[in-house]
Formats: sequence, C-alpha cells, structure tokens
Amino acid sequence: MAIMTGPSPLMTLILGGARSGKSSRAQSLAEAAGRKRCYLATAQAFDGEMKQRIAAHRAQRGDNWSTLEAPLDLADAIADAGRSGDVVLIDCLTLWLSNLMHHERNIGEETDRLIAALKACPVPVIIVSNEVGLSIVPENRLARAFRDAQGRLNQDIAAVADIVELVAAGLPLKLKGQ
Repeated sequence: MAIMTGPSPLMTLILGGARSGKSSRAQSLAEAAGRKRCYLATAQAFDGEMKQRIAAHRAQRGDNWSTLEAPLDLADAIADAGRSGDVVLIDCLTLWLSNLMHHERNIGEETDRLIAALKACPVPVIIVSNEVGLSIVPENRLARAFRDAQGRLNQDIAAVADIVELVAAGLPLKLKGQ
C-alpha cells in the first residue's frame, strides 16, 4: 500500500483491539514509505510494566526512527514532525485521549486542534487507535465516558483520513480508501 499518491500526502488510520497487530501494521507501512520516520509516542511510563512496554516498542523500531514524546500536545508535535520531512506514525490516540481525560482537557477542542494539525501536515501520517466499542457496556460512568469519547474521536479522524483499516488477528481489513 502506498502512503503517497501524487502531490499530497496520505493520512492513514489503523484501528484495532488490544494486541490485534495494529501497531505492527502501522510500523510496516511507515517503513515501506522509504522515508525518514518519526514516531509520536503518547504513552507515559507510570510503572515498571509500562516502562518495559515502551522499551520493547523502541527496540522493535530500531535506530532508524526519531521519537517525539507527545502525551498531551499532539497537535504541536505533529507540526514539529511534519517540518522534518518524515513520515509520521502516531501511536496511539487511545492513550492520548486517556491522558486528556486525566488532565481534564476539553476533548472537543483538542480533537479540533488535532484534526487541523493532521490536515496541515505536509508529510504522510499514520495514526493508530483502539476500537473499544465492540465489547459490553462498561459498568462505571468514567469507563462509559471514555468508550463514548474514543468512538467519537475515531469517527472524527476516520472522516478526514484517506485510508482507514481495521486490524484483527494481525490481518488488515480495508474500510476506506484505495
């Protein structure tokens, strides 16, 4: 799959459940682009297990990636990464959203800023996000609010993305685009 067609870069959204293979799919698309690569990381290491996960992801990517940490200010990080001429991989919107909710940021305003930054980015962008609405209704208010906000965020990004894929069991299913 090409992530560039003609003069304008493509925006690709990769959706999937936990451990579905979505991050691996996104990484392989970025590496196939034959360009410098920039990884925008939204995770924060609050405990030892998360530190190990982040280290494993970093090792899997190798030295041919630059990394920008963007747990909250993703729009600014996209602008910075776009100026470098790289293909940008954002992993992932789900952690970014949970960070915003934790810091009581306005989700609508931050989503608008994100979409504006994505549209203005002069290089291809690959975005990873969890599909969380395929399970049972969560039992508590916060979990329901998160599930609802994640569903709206995914819809908003999918609406502006050129390509949308759903990954299940490591297999991508094209939902939108060529």
